[in-house]
Amino acid sequence: MGFSLGSISQAALTVDDLDRAVAFYRDTLGLKPLFRVPNMAFFECGSMRLLLGSRAVAGGAPSGAILYFRVDDIDAAHKTLSGRGVKFQEPPHIVARMSDREVWLAAFRDSEGNIFHLISERPV
Repeated sequence: MGFSLGSISQAALTVDDLDRAVAFYRDTLGLKPLFRVPNMAFFECGSMRLLLGSRAVAGGAPSGAILYFRVDDIDAAHKTLSGRGVKFQEPPHIVARMSDREVWLAAFRDSEGNIFHLISERPV
């Protein structure tokens, strides 16, 4: 079989009130904030990141988690999984450029309609 997905590096939750959710996860649960951008906040959860995203911006996404599988080579992973019949909603594309890396995503659905992403960080 050869190829398999890597570890889950990020989980995303949609929220109705981002400020309220940030306060809860930071102050009540004690999670360490990493950074915040418009309509999203990121927290450290051990070796994973938790992304809180505004439901209004996420197109009314339903409640529930979206999991992000880390892969070293997103283009190769996309090609392999597409060859196995996985239907991607979008091809690999850049979602963030930082001083030291680029973050790439590719979204797909499982057999039950759940959304997942491949995520890869490439050094600049």
